[in-house]
Amino acid sequence: MGGLKMRIFAYYSKVMPIRKPNMKMKSLLPLFALFLVFATAGVRADEKMNVLFIISDDLTATALSCYGNEVCKTPNIDRLAAEGTKFTRAYCQATYCGPSRASFMFGYYPSATKVLGYVSGRKAVGDQRDSWSQHFRKNGYHSARVSKIYHMGVPGGIEGGGDGSDDPASWNEKYNSPGPEWRAPGDGETLQLRARKGVKPTAETLASRVAPVGGNTFVVVEADGDDEVHSDGKTAEKAVELLHKYKEIDKPFFLGVGFVRPHIPFVAPRKYFEPYLPYSKMVLPEKVAGDWDDIPKPGINYCTSENMFMDERKQKKAVGGYYASVAFMDAQVGKVLDALEATGQKDNTIVIFTSDHGFHLGEHDFWAKVSLHEESAKVPLIIAAPGKKPAVCDSFTELLDLYPTLSTMCGLKVPDRIQGKDLSSMLDDPSVSVRDAAFCNSGKGLLLRTDRWAYIKYKKGEEEIFDMHKDPKQYVNLAKNPEYAEALNSMREQLAAKLKTVQTNDLGLKY
Repeated sequence: MGGLKMRIFAYYSKVMPIRKPNMKMKSLLPLFALFLVFATAGVRADEKMNVLFIISDDLTATALSCYGNEVCKTPNIDRLAAEGTKFTRAYCQATYCGPSRASFMFGYYPSATKVLGYVSGRKAVGDQRDSWSQHFRKNGYHSARVSKIYHMGVPGGIEGGGDGSDDPASWNEKYNSPGPEWRAPGDGETLQLRARKGVKPTAETLASRVAPVGGNTFVVVEADGDDEVHSDGKTAEKAVELLHKYKEIDKPFFLGVGFVRPHIPFVAPRKYFEPYLPYSKMVLPEKVAGDWDDIPKPGINYCTSENMFMDERKQKKAVGGYYASVAFMDAQVGKVLDALEATGQKDNTIVIFTSDHGFHLGEHDFWAKVSLHEESAKVPLIIAAPGKKPAVCDSFTELLDLYPTLSTMCGLKVPDRIQGKDLSSMLDDPSVSVRDAAFCNSGKGLLLRTDRWAYIKYKKGEEEIFDMHKDPKQYVNLAKNPEYAEALNSMREQLAAKLKTVQTNDLGLKY
């Protein structure tokens, strides 16, 4: 029996001791039954649900054991998935940090706001439109964040401990979690080498250990010290502290907890690397000869094995470093979930776990984000709510849907302007579908993902279309195959219609 149920049971045990019921007691039985119903659902009649929003940075769903990974173990995220609804086809609305976070926090597609930079999105939407957490704040919630919810630079912003591109109006209180990032003491190696344009590194240079010079690079550090040395350890520690504090406040809370791992650099305490050593045992994705031949130039990702000069050893170490970072982040999630239960608030708190976008781990010889292929555009999404049965939902969902969904679940009016859809019915019946497609922006192009097709159109008109039933790993671009002309034309029309709908909004922007 959860904490809230225990309190209700204890109270009614005092006021209604077990004895032969008289007429007066019989008249109270329906009221008692009503309270038991609320207790079973984890909700008291006079209180709203809390919201605990946990987001990881640059996390591909394929790295989680609850999504099928047999090497990387994530027991804490797995237990959340076992208690909640796991969405298997959730998509971000932008395949890099800044615009993705601005989108789900303010409730607009990037194609509506034109927010494709590393900003909060506030300037584009104006002061008259509330962010997701601000909406809760204005409706009686205590709103707080720990670390990265809106964009923060990693590693530079985390090292400095600043607010990044935060939106102050979104929070009653906020906390940052500075950490040493790639400068952490330990055993480190830079895996990528950025050569000057037109200059290839020599064999001697490639064989040497290149010291990191800062910035957004593939660095692996098996770090000395414990979890609290690092940003995510500090974030978990603060979140636990706040959950204990919020147990005593007289209003519901919206708590955003932002972990920066597994975003590069791949830094974690040494113990998290042990299951993935030696790195040589890591298995790389299948390599297909001529894989890039039918991909237009804008579709070749900005980080590749080729342009980062990563040989097989370095690629395998990158995978191992990524998994270690995921395992470290998972342990921090576990601390937060444990605190939620220990403080008796689990029965009255909706928990969401997701990432701002996915991440390539060598598929197509691509690395990192930005690509509009599945590995970059899909995200893990788990929603665990009191009174809802565990489920797996295979219907299309978008991160944009979190704002209206949580508003509905917490009894708040959903703002008319926002562009997401309410997923709450899917938590009762996972076979329900509220979308027939997902829509995503990379800054270079647009993705429309339907059940059968993944259609990508770049700014200069180049195209990719994949038959996801026959080619789920997206090896064969059918855009120039005349046999698929009808499907291609249909997807062109659907994308144009979607874009027109997205850009019809209350922002008054000219497109």
